[in-house]
Amino acid sequence: KFEFNPKDGIDNPALSLAEDTDGEGMGEPRFYLLSKSSGETFGFCLHEELGCQGHIIRQVELGGLAQRRGLQDGDRLLQVNGHFVDHMDHHRVVQKIKASGNQVLLAVLDSDSYQAAKALGRDLSEMLPDDIHPRLCHITRDKSGFGFSVSGPEGMKGIFQLSVQQDGPAERAGVPPGSWLLELNGVSVRSYSHTQLTRKIKQSGSKVTLLVASSAVEEFYRLRGLQVPAALADTSWLPFKVRELHMVKGPAGYGFLLKEEDCSSGATGQFLWDVDAGLPAEQAGMKEGDRLLAVNGESIEGLDHQQTVLRICARDDQVTLLVIDPASDEFYQSVGFGDPAWSCP
Repeated sequence: KFEFNPKDGIDNPALSLAEDTDGEGMGEPRFYLLSKSSGETFGFCLHEELGCQGHIIRQVELGGLAQRRGLQDGDRLLQVNGHFVDHMDHHRVVQKIKASGNQVLLAVLDSDSYQAAKALGRDLSEMLPDDIHPRLCHITRDKSGFGFSVSGPEGMKGIFQLSVQQDGPAERAGVPPGSWLLELNGVSVRSYSHTQLTRKIKQSGSKVTLLVASSAVEEFYRLRGLQVPAALADTSWLPFKVRELHMVKGPAGYGFLLKEEDCSSGATGQFLWDVDAGLPAEQAGMKEGDRLLAVNGESIEGLDHQQTVLRICARDDQVTLLVIDPASDEFYQSVGFGDPAWSCP
């Protein structure tokens, strides 16, 4: 048995997704948006049990947040942040929840429906939406502008739909035609009038970062009374990337030095320096000043320097590091996105 005891809180109720199940009496997936709150817990554990399939919700605390929102003992976890997890290794699912930052969106199915679907050979992923992720897009203007225009209901604040110029900067940056604008440069546009938004875009200079939701994604959240969570944003269109470095130790070691330093955000981070020419670290693509995010697929958030070193050395001859360069790190901090590493599937 593997137990996971979450340490964040829930502040939104469960929501149902209406789908045909092709099974009489079979229930529908339920969605819970869980938001971190200091001093609270989710109020449940995640188990892997002998003789039972799936990732099982257990020990739902009486009167706790999970129970008050509707999470039930025996529910099977299907999705974490829009990523299907029923087929994943249990430890990896736990890591996805732990590393989700301040918010996580879970989809669950009740025990009876889960077992019935398995018995029928159903593909459980087909019961879930294809995409529930907003998109973070970084646009550099050209001589014609940013390549998008904004419209919204007259006299109403915070509701803006984008028309996108074909093959313009916005389209090339990944902005879907007809998408809805949620944030501008890391700030919500909910309180902006059209005039205020136009002024803010002009003040952005030659570059602007938009958080947008396609019509389908916007509808998914709107019909369920939820604000689209920025923490779930797809960052794959950004020019700023995290990098995975796989290294096999050579006779002289990996060829880098790990140092604990203060980040620009004020928190303490683990940084990579003294990258030796020709050794495995440089050959894998490590750069001076990279910040370490994860070791062997597990976030180092909350670990001190010695714990991080021990994790790197846990395997005798090889290690995989997830890192981010200073420019990319600064970008994510500037738009308030936090740790970008776990936005990827």
